[in-house]
Amino acid sequence: MTGSRPFRPPLDALRPAAFGVDPAGERMARIRRSPHFADGVFVNPEGTRRTPSGSMLKFLPTYFRKEERALRAPAHAVPVHPTTVADLAVPPASGLRLTWMGHSSVLAEIDGHRVLFDPVWSERCSPFSFAGPRRLHPVPVPLAETGPLDAVVISHDHYDHLDMPTVRTLARRTGVAFVVPLGVGAHLEHWGVPADRITELDWHESTRIGELTLTATPARHFCGRALRNTQHTLWASWVVAGPEHRIFHSGDTGYFPGFTAIGERYGPFDATMVQVGAYSEFWPDIHMTPEEGMRAHLDLQGDDAARGVMLPIHWGTFNLAPHPWAEPAEGTVAAARETGARIAVPRPGQPLEPGAEPVLDPWWRAVAVRPTDAVPEAEAPAGTETETEAEVALQA
Repeated sequence: MTGSRPFRPPLDALRPAAFGVDPAGERMARIRRSPHFADGVFVNPEGTRRTPSGSMLKFLPTYFRKEERALRAPAHAVPVHPTTVADLAVPPASGLRLTWMGHSSVLAEIDGHRVLFDPVWSERCSPFSFAGPRRLHPVPVPLAETGPLDAVVISHDHYDHLDMPTVRTLARRTGVAFVVPLGVGAHLEHWGVPADRITELDWHESTRIGELTLTATPARHFCGRALRNTQHTLWASWVVAGPEHRIFHSGDTGYFPGFTAIGERYGPFDATMVQVGAYSEFWPDIHMTPEEGMRAHLDLQGDDAARGVMLPIHWGTFNLAPHPWAEPAEGTVAAARETGARIAVPRPGQPLEPGAEPVLDPWWRAVAVRPTDAVPEAEAPAGTETETEAEVALQA
């Protein structure tokens, strides 16, 4: 009958919109043709020994232990950098500028283009506004003041990387392209993003936006947003290459030898944005420690510590793992001191031009809770100045 709505099973009608939808039709047919899809699921480039679902019962007592819980959040207000729309309107002098907005959200201005990675502007990374991990600092720049965008790039469909309210807001901007791994486009269309503005890529597939080439590269992780985790959406790291600069965003990943191959094929990079937080012994193969993140950075740069700058991401904004809040930053500083690599650990919202010599200000030390048995603060490197309640429960 003309004008009638298709029948939806009662349980589907109760499904929260933020859960998204599973791929179907030609989208699912394309997924089945992927060389990285086997036995009905996407598979990692290297197997995982343990996953969150297998360690849930052991993890929860640790996560809720009172004496450790206090260490997993800052003791004082995080000093968000007062970046304004006027600041972002001035082009970067070097042609490359990165602004870490917290967690894995980064605004990259590269060779006259603007790319926003994994934008999460909501108060919680959760399908619900009343539950789930809450922000530990305000969003440094209102979404409306991020300026014109050429592309929004999503690494995978977990709530702390793919945020429905943020996507719906960005979908209202004219001309913004959404570049995502295979299958993730189903969520975006469900939330109102026009199909002709969505590009879905398998690993080592590329698309052009202006003078930029965006390439999906392998990562070692998993996917899922609802109680039934089908593993029908891909996860990826990303390479963005312009006429003058190249950058890498890791998304979420465990360490694997494939970083060397990515660097050989697409690098070296002026900057890498590498996940160093939300790691745990309970899921050692899907998130990296700071030491592993540094190893990944050096692999990507052909083991040349003088190449590019590493920007640690996936820390500081949400409490998603048992480790202390500031540990990812301290671990990255220690790894840089050990290897001689160049790093930058800016405040949320503080623009960074990787071509300039980074000045390391350990701002997090004045904010973090100090354990009673704390060791002395690590020295700054030479030449410098002074997944979660919701994710584990719903994505395991």
